[in-house]
Amino acid sequence: MAAAKIAPSMLSSDFANLASEAERMVRLGADWLHMDIMDGHFVPNLTIGAPVIQSLRKHTKAYLDCHLMVTNPSDYVEPFGKAGASGFTFHIEVARDNWQDLIQNIKSKGMRPGVSLRPGTPVEEVFPLVEAENPVELVLVMTVEPGFGGQKFMPEMMDKVRTLRKKYPSLDIEVDGGLGPSTIDVAAAAGANCIVAGSSIFGAADPGAVISVLRKSIEGSQNKN
Repeated sequence: MAAAKIAPSMLSSDFANLASEAERMVRLGADWLHMDIMDGHFVPNLTIGAPVIQSLRKHTKAYLDCHLMVTNPSDYVEPFGKAGASGFTFHIEVARDNWQDLIQNIKSKGMRPGVSLRPGTPVEEVFPLVEAENPVELVLVMTVEPGFGGQKFMPEMMDKVRTLRKKYPSLDIEVDGGLGPSTIDVAAAAGANCIVAGSSIFGAADPGAVISVLRKSIEGSQNKN
């Protein structure tokens, strides 16, 4: 069974105090810290790159779960490996021709490879990557169109999660977009075990309580099955 992992999305944190925000999230029970890397090209927004990961790494031992919403993921592997990224998740839409090399390269730099798909991309596109001799270790199902925080959760994406969970019982399946106490049960029931949550955690009066609610929902669903 794939263990529950709650990953606060640092895009919703106070960027001017990233180190203390990271420390606060870990103290409140976060398993991973989710880092949104956007290049202003694959998605319209521009966020952070390897230098910020490198700076943050000096202040935390946490697992830095990096989601690369970029057009040329290959260009980022070496700098992110050097910066201390833990996970490197690329988008299938920009890696259809070179994913084998990309996975190999990510692993050789000491990072854990993952693949993500936008809402419009059929889930079948990632099957070969999970079943490869040298596979990805995580699939990130976007439950909003990537690029901006604070969007509404798309419940119809849960079909992808259900399909993946049925096919790959021990795979890390991550969901990202619009997740919080009101949407977690649907995601947990579908089989997601890694939960990215931004505004629902950082905007809460008691972020630790939200992290706990998210975790309990996943564990509750897993115990039922």
